[in-house]
Amino acid sequence: MIYLLGGSGYVGQAYQALLTRKGIAFRNLRRAEVDYANGDILRAALLRDRPEFLINAAGYTGKPNVDACELHRHECLAGNAVLPGIVADACAAAGVPWGHVSSGCIFTGARPDGSGFTEQDTPNFTFRTNNCSFYSGTKALGEEVLAGKPGHYVWRLRIPFNEVDNPRNYLTKLIRYSRLLEATNSISQLEEFCAGTFACWEKRVPFGTYNVTNPGQVTTREVVDLIRQSGVSRKDFDFFASETEFMRIAAKTPRSNCVMDSSKLASVGIKLTEVHEAVARDLARWKAGS
Repeated sequence: MIYLLGGSGYVGQAYQALLTRKGIAFRNLRRAEVDYANGDILRAALLRDRPEFLINAAGYTGKPNVDACELHRHECLAGNAVLPGIVADACAAAGVPWGHVSSGCIFTGARPDGSGFTEQDTPNFTFRTNNCSFYSGTKALGEEVLAGKPGHYVWRLRIPFNEVDNPRNYLTKLIRYSRLLEATNSISQLEEFCAGTFACWEKRVPFGTYNVTNPGQVTTREVVDLIRQSGVSRKDFDFFASETEFMRIAAKTPRSNCVMDSSKLASVGIKLTEVHEAVARDLARWKAGS
C-alpha cells in the first residue's frame, strides 16, 4: 500500500490515476483526516499502516500562478520548505522510503555552454542568490532541508502539461494568456512525470535527486507553432517585446525559465518522450474543457 500526500492537487490527481491504473492500493491522506503536517501524527499513521512507500505531492504553488505566493508567504514556506522536513523525519522514524515532488524552478537560464542543469549543479534561482520568486526560494529550501537525509527521492518537475485542458496545464496557459513571454524551457509531460517517478521506486533505482523533464528544450514560440499546426487554437499569439516589459506589465515576481538535463533519469532506464514529440502528441489528442 502506498501513502499519497497532496492527492487532490494537479500532480496528486495524476498520481491517483496512475496508481489506480496499475491496480496498486494507495491511501490518499487528507489533512482533515490525518494532519500529516504534524510529525507525530504522521509518524503514528506510518507505524500503524506500514505503507510500502510514500509519495509527497503536497506543496504550495499559488493560484492562478506563483505571483500568489508573494501574498501567502506563510503558507508557501510551510508547504514547500517545512513540510518536506517533517515528512523526512517521520518516514525515517517509521522506516518508510519515500519520494518528494520538487521543482526545476530553482534554476534559471542554462549552463555556460547552453546545456541543461544537472543534479550536481547548485540551484541559481534561490533566496541565496537573491534573484528568485518566493515560490522558487521555498522549493530550494525544501531541497536543502532534505540534503543528507536517508531513504528518499527528490523528483524535479518543470511546467507540467498534458492533453487535457486545465488551468494548470502549460498548453492551456499559452492558449488563454493574452500575451506571452518568449523563453526557452525544459518541461514535463504530467503522466510521464508520474510514471517515471514511480518507476524509480518500482525499479529500486538509487535514492537521490532526479530531473524529471522530457528530453530536450523548447521555446515558447515553438510550442505556439505546434498549437497552431494542431488546430487546437489558430489565434494570433501576441508576445511581450522583452522580459522587462513582461515584468513591468504582467508579473509581480521573477519567473524561472531554464533548461535541465534529464540524462541521469535515462541512465537508470527511465526514458521520457522527446519534448517536441510529446507536445505534438498531446495536442493531437487534445480534450477541450467544458
